[in-house]
Amino acid sequence: MPRLACPEEARATLHVVLRGSARRACFSCARDRAAYLDALRECSVREVCAVHAYALMGNHVHLLLTSRRAAGPARLMPALGGIYARYLADEYGHEDAVWEEAYDASPVHARAHLLACMRYIEENPVRAGLAGRAADWPWSSYRCNALGEDDALITPHAHYFSLGRSSAERRAAYAAMFA
Repeated sequence: MPRLACPEEARATLHVVLRGSARRACFSCARDRAAYLDALRECSVREVCAVHAYALMGNHVHLLLTSRRAAGPARLMPALGGIYARYLADEYGHEDAVWEEAYDASPVHARAHLLACMRYIEENPVRAGLAGRAADWPWSSYRCNALGEDDALITPHAHYFSLGRSSAERRAAYAAMFA
C-alpha cells in the first residue's frame, strides 16, 4: 500500500518515490534500467497515468505522474513492480522482493512547485554523484525536457508548456532552471 500525503484523486499530480527493499540496488546494468522504463511505459498507458519526469537511481526511483483516473498510481505501481520482478526472475533467477512494500506519493500543486519538483527529480543523479551534470545521466527525463531528445514515456505537464511559446523557448527556460 502507498504512504500517501493526499488521496490519489483524478488529475492530481504526484511525486512518487519507490525505494529498493532494505535500500538495496534495484538495477545492476543498463539493460535492467531499460526493462524498467519499458515496463513503466506499458503500465502508464494501461493505467492512464502521464509521466512528466523520472530518474532511475541505484536504489530508488523518482516519478512525477498525473493520473486521469482516481487511484491510478495505486494500480500502476504494483503492476510495474510485478513486471519488473518477473524480468529480474527471468534474467537472474531473482526471487527476493525488489521494492519496499510501500511507495511514497506527495501532491504537487503550484506551477513553481511542479517545476521545482521536476528539477529536483532530474538533478538527483548529480546530487548523488552519479553524474557531473543532469544531461550526463541517461536514466532520467532531463534530456527530453531540457534538450528535446525523444522520449516516448514523457508527457509534458501544462505548467511545462507555460515556460514558452515554442518548444525551443520551453527547453531553454527549463534548462536555465538548472544553471
